Amino acid sequence: MEALNPENVLKFMNLVNNLKHSSRRGWSLINVENHEHIAGHMYAMGMMTFLLGDDSNLDRFKCLQLALVHDLAECIVGDITPQDNIPEDKKHAMEDEAMKEIASNLGEDIGKMIYNLYKEYEAKETPEAIFVKDLDRLDMLFTATHYEKRDNTPRKMQEFFDATEGKFKHPFIQKLVKALLEYRNKPHQLEGSVPNGIIKQ
Repeated sequence: MEALNPENVLKFMNLVNNLKHSSRRGWSLINVENHEHIAGHMYAMGMMTFLLGDDSNLDRFKCLQLALVHDLAECIVGDITPQDNIPEDKKHAMEDEAMKEIASNLGEDIGKMIYNLYKEYEAKETPEAIFVKDLDRLDMLFTATHYEKRDNTPRKMQEFFDATEGKFKHPFIQKLVKALLEYRNKPHQLEGSVPNGIIKQ
């Protein structure tokens, strides 16, 4: 593997660290206080890749890698939402250029790997990319449910549930969504309580 330029690695780290302080704007647009940052969303998705059993046909490590790079471009372009009225093709072009800039700091080997992972996720054609997109949507619904419970604002986040209905592909994620919806419809529970059955495969 080629030697990396320390100055370029620091540039990469500086870009990535932006995500620890960058708001998930979808929540701010509906006035959710104390909401998550982009890095927190990516962390949650990464943790969920461990839910894959050893008997899964999916490559767990590949899923983890995809989860960690899927929103990486947002450290440069920010979290673009539909309310920004940016055409989808322009949004993808902006993110693609951002990923090329990010990858350019990491040399031919690592940079190309990260860029290719990003392109794999964007294409949504491999089983791993499809699964990670399921995780992306699941984390959004889980977080929406958390805010509804925390802030005692039942059904406030219904638009997110409507937007993802029928879009989940993986059977286990479908079970998780079903359990989450049942939990969402129950009376408020103490913070930190776990919906019954939500961690069982």
